[in-house]
Amino acid sequence: MALVLVAFHYVRMKTNNITGYASFAILWIAFEYFHLNWQCSWPWLTLGNGFANHVEAVQWYEYTGVLGGSLWILVSNLLFFQLVKSLWLDVDGKTYRKKSIIRVIAIVLIPISVSFIIAFSYNSKTADKKLYVQAVVVQPNIDPYNEKFSGDFKNQLDKLITLADTKVDSTTDYLIFPETALTDPDIWENDIDKNGSIQTLQKYLAKHPNLSIVTGASTWRNYNIGDNIPESARKYIGGDGFFDAYNTAIQLNNSSKLQLYHKSKLVPGVETMPFRKLLGPIADLAFSLGGTSGTLGTQKEPSVFYTPNGKTCVGTAICYESIYGEYIGQYVLKGAQLIFVITNDGWWGDTPGYKQHLAYARLRAIETRRSIARSANTGISEFIDEMGNVSEQTAWWVPAVIKAKISPNTEITFYVKHGDYIGVLMSWLSAVLLVYVLGVLIKSKIV
Repeated sequence: MALVLVAFHYVRMKTNNITGYASFAILWIAFEYFHLNWQCSWPWLTLGNGFANHVEAVQWYEYTGVLGGSLWILVSNLLFFQLVKSLWLDVDGKTYRKKSIIRVIAIVLIPISVSFIIAFSYNSKTADKKLYVQAVVVQPNIDPYNEKFSGDFKNQLDKLITLADTKVDSTTDYLIFPETALTDPDIWENDIDKNGSIQTLQKYLAKHPNLSIVTGASTWRNYNIGDNIPESARKYIGGDGFFDAYNTAIQLNNSSKLQLYHKSKLVPGVETMPFRKLLGPIADLAFSLGGTSGTLGTQKEPSVFYTPNGKTCVGTAICYESIYGEYIGQYVLKGAQLIFVITNDGWWGDTPGYKQHLAYARLRAIETRRSIARSANTGISEFIDEMGNVSEQTAWWVPAVIKAKISPNTEITFYVKHGDYIGVLMSWLSAVLLVYVLGVLIKSKIV
């Protein structure tokens, strides 16, 4: 952030006020885009996230994504700054100040007006939609620090099933458990059907033939001689073999095949150590924050879950992944008609962190126009419609079960098609600006 301000200062000093102040918005958006995509990514404070609880103002995120909100904030503030500066210094004349006032009002009100128009149009278009699936979300409220990973995985699974039984019936299509709901230390993907926790869920499915269960799990994979060993693989203590640990989402139903997805947007310092090759021995250190820890295995791109009849497809984002709009869009491009978010927000404690994480999912609903079912281990679970509106929200730190009808959607938004194109554009413009300023500096020294 400091580097952005330094770069803005040099651009403004070597160009003019208009180019200089415009460069601030350009450079800042480029920074936010970079911060979304490097190994130390923690884009919690991306400016556009600030509207997560004011979705009525940003329905146009379906065209721009969250970086469009950042741009709106920056341009509005720059224009307001110029107006205040003109009034304070009593310069530029009355005509300029009137035009400045009009510009400030327009840049604030036009996007909000567009948002209301989009919302009205979208609601009118989908008013007669009759397709839906029925989902049950379980929030078990298991303490992530003192209870969840204590080894009492059988009783925890029993608790999940007991809670589910209060809402699941013959009309239920999906039962959703949270991130790492299954903590059985023996879930090896090489032979996953023989695992006791998986077999327990399959017995439950036998009572509900039309049901699909989506659950989080800690899973493992053993590598045999001749296998390609990824960088994330861990070596057996006292042995020559390697294995991987995953933060996994699993879909089970009455088809013969389990579907797995491995969390791939990992929390820096907890689930992955940035710049592992450069850091050497300390790369094996990881902070434990009431969840999976240590460098985890990933997959190259997100995958989706299909029902046995192929009619419904869901993308399951695991915890931290839900703050990445472009990444969630990849689920949609692969066919996801619904988005599930499974998370373990208890490690935040009773702080604003879990509330912010909860709110960001509303922006993903708008960007993709997908209904979202959110299952939290501890935190808040809820359903979110395609407009970002929340229903059936649970309380903090209580066991709960919620049930709702949610609408699958096949529409592909402009943002899903094109991703964070605003960030790409601003990155190129930033490069041009910095090269120009560098050229000016070199020329001034030569002359």
